[in-house]
Amino acid sequence: MGKHKDKKRNLLADWLLYAGLRIVIVFLSMSSIQHNLQTACLLGRLLWKHYGRGRQRALDNLRASFPEKSQEWHESVGRRSFEQLAMLMIDVLFTPRIAKTYKWSEIARFINIDRPKQMMLDGRGLLLVTAHYGNFELLGYLMAAFGLKIYSIARPLDNKYINNYLMGVRQHSGQKIIDKKGASDLMEEIAVGGYTLGFIADQDAGKKGVFVDFFGRKASTYKSIGLLAVTYNMPIVVGVTRRVGNDFFFEAHCTRIIMPEEWAAKPDALRWVTQEFNKAIEDGIRLDPTQYWWLHRRWKTRPKEELAQANKPALAGVK
Repeated sequence: MGKHKDKKRNLLADWLLYAGLRIVIVFLSMSSIQHNLQTACLLGRLLWKHYGRGRQRALDNLRASFPEKSQEWHESVGRRSFEQLAMLMIDVLFTPRIAKTYKWSEIARFINIDRPKQMMLDGRGLLLVTAHYGNFELLGYLMAAFGLKIYSIARPLDNKYINNYLMGVRQHSGQKIIDKKGASDLMEEIAVGGYTLGFIADQDAGKKGVFVDFFGRKASTYKSIGLLAVTYNMPIVVGVTRRVGNDFFFEAHCTRIIMPEEWAAKPDALRWVTQEFNKAIEDGIRLDPTQYWWLHRRWKTRPKEELAQANKPALAGVK
């Protein structure tokens, strides 16, 4: 990261974009959350129709992940995933407002959450892992609203005005957000302090990541989650927050708890742990594939052996 200088930004343009966002929020606030989510679905369908590159990437990922499904199914799931993405934007903007006027039981249902919640209340440090699925922003928000100590890792937006505004939204219930660039300096303190550390774990980690199976293909995954778990004997809780219908109502679902004793005797604990939480993420996505970010470049980096195999036919013809 130190090899590249930050691109100089036009602060006036950034502020105007931020001002435009706040104006849009004012107008959105004049309508109900249900009406705005319906509008978001329409915008998602328009995005699917006109954003050709993203649509093609989503279809390619769906075909590779569900080769047994029909083209019509891939199209339907892909289109719906774009609607879900647009609805998430509305969710984020309305969450603080809804939190003041709704009871949590009116907007969320919890499945298999009792055990991890008790672990957090007991002050046992653990890692909370999720993916770009459903309303992943709400998971940390809910945990903090229950009085649980949670930190989440996030990459700041380039536009500092919008970033500061969204940080205020994210931290409204008490959740602490840590800049991804400086997180390594705080991880040990958080790990031994009995806190929960939240990760969105389905990002491509480049050539230095751990390659594990994800929907039948190798996917590069950051080592940090597995290293923290193995080094500090921290349980890993994998969960997803799935939208029900087109409403601001969600199921917070724990799909797997990985305990330290499970990897204690493994010859390669880091790889085993990384594979396990990726499999749990996949299980959560399969509950409703329409809620995953299929336009996400999850499989961008390919392992060396796969690249070498792909180059063999070309090299065979060279004498």
